[in-house]
Amino acid sequence: MSVAVQLIMNGLIIGSIYALVATGFSLIYNVTKFVHFAHGSVVAFAAYIFYLLIKLGLGLPLSILLTIIISSIFGAAIDWAVYRQLRKRKASAAVLLIASIGLMILLNSAILAVAGADVKSIPINNPVFDVMGARITQLQVIIIAMVFVLLVGLYFFMKHTKLGKAMRATADNNAVAQTVGINPQRMYTYVFMIGSALAGVAGILVGLEQNLFPEMGTSMIIKGFTGAVIGGMSSVPGSVAGSLFVGLVENIGIWWLPSGYKDAIAFGLLFIFLLFRPKGLFGGKA
Repeated sequence: MSVAVQLIMNGLIIGSIYALVATGFSLIYNVTKFVHFAHGSVVAFAAYIFYLLIKLGLGLPLSILLTIIISSIFGAAIDWAVYRQLRKRKASAAVLLIASIGLMILLNSAILAVAGADVKSIPINNPVFDVMGARITQLQVIIIAMVFVLLVGLYFFMKHTKLGKAMRATADNNAVAQTVGINPQRMYTYVFMIGSALAGVAGILVGLEQNLFPEMGTSMIIKGFTGAVIGGMSSVPGSVAGSLFVGLVENIGIWWLPSGYKDAIAFGLLFIFLLFRPKGLFGGKA
């Protein structure tokens, strides 16, 4: 019984991090209408920036704040330098998709060139507790609580603020949004900043919970994309539910399979939903 509880707890914890990645990814997709695969590289970029700031001795709170700010600016810079230039040339969603894949490869290579191929870790004091027969660390409790607060905050932001409503209007109908004075280009910048800030938080949590390696962004976007597809690409809350589902299934799956099959389980879920339920479980509006 304790093994099952441990696997479920592990699934919820890693699923919470996937949910942050999937939420930022889904938010950007809903507003801009293209798949931003380089979002995973922003997660990796944030993790390495956080690692660097910690090594410089800036302290945990300041390093977290600076990492989120830098990630947000980095996301906006990606939109301005790459995607906005392509949109000016009336590039199709397929061209933007190809650009995002190329950008992901480029950023992964840049991280490898600058940081090296060796695995890095951030040592922290991390007490362990027993919960219903499972062992959970203080950091893991913080991860679940932080993700919950962020996602609830994002929900209220999108539903009840002027900027959130403007983003939803842009997502629903770009042309109509322009007629009421909403600037789509400005909304794209804002959504990249918010989505990349969420990626920054995910990068921080991954950096604290796991090891850092240059290709980690690719792994994270695969899990985030899978969670978004399962929940429904057009539904931000659905992306959260789908990500938690991915985390649970891949961790429960290694009860019977070797741990190296985690990625295979995620890919299997992705193909199943693309074939039989392409709109996801909660396909709808953001």
